[in-house]
Amino acid sequence: MTDNQLHITKSTGEKVHFSIHKLKRSLQYSGASEAMVNEILEQVQDELYPGITTKEIHNRAFVLLKKKKSIYASKYKLKKAIYELGPTGFPFERFVAGILHYSGYDVQVGQMVQGTCVSHEIDVLASKNGTLHIIECKFHGDQSLKCDVKVPLYINSRYLDVRDVLKHPSQTTQGWVVTNTQFTGDALQYGKCAGLYLLSWDFPLEDGLKDRIDRLGLYPITVSLLLSNREKKLLLDKGLVLFRNLDKHHMLLDEIGVSKGRKDRILKEMRSLCKN
Repeated sequence: MTDNQLHITKSTGEKVHFSIHKLKRSLQYSGASEAMVNEILEQVQDELYPGITTKEIHNRAFVLLKKKKSIYASKYKLKKAIYELGPTGFPFERFVAGILHYSGYDVQVGQMVQGTCVSHEIDVLASKNGTLHIIECKFHGDQSLKCDVKVPLYINSRYLDVRDVLKHPSQTTQGWVVTNTQFTGDALQYGKCAGLYLLSWDFPLEDGLKDRIDRLGLYPITVSLLLSNREKKLLLDKGLVLFRNLDKHHMLLDEIGVSKGRKDRILKEMRSLCKN
């Protein structure tokens, strides 16, 4: 059965043609060798059937990758791991702030600001090279949801209300909208017209969230394959969002009851994944 003959079901319920090339790209992103990728593609293709969901396909590929090498499976599940930062958007805001911090910005999270008209809680304020970046984060727990034009419209009005209050005379300002999913075409068009900087999972091209995360080795704690869901939640509740920060805050593992043997394995996993 070829790509064009098989229809699969997306998370939205939409039926689309199965693309072996898209699956191959996502497997290559994990860092697996070409031979390993081709072997997994062959096994996955043997198990396909009409109407299979993209979730089932990716779950099967994940299991096969995990058997080969866990670090590849961790990187492959990155998108899902970011959804697991929910259900509230606060850990995602801290995650975005962490990416900017390690990119050389001075950052603040969750600041209350009195604007020209009303007060606002700004998700992230980030300063670098004389520019103050006023950033709002839109977190979705469902990958089928996109940011439509109403999101940048609303955020631009907030940005305009606070920019003159926040900036120093020598500073310029830039409004941002960051989401873990995607923007619609209208949202991108409005953002460009209004002068907003839009950042999503795969936008801008080659500089989206997934590119920045991989380039900097800044994976969320939820990417771990050794921590349980309960342990991840406890660490998130303690403010630990970046996996790499577990190195200097490893005592948190003791606080949540992780045994020494597991602690050593978790830290080894972290160092292997976040070596960048």
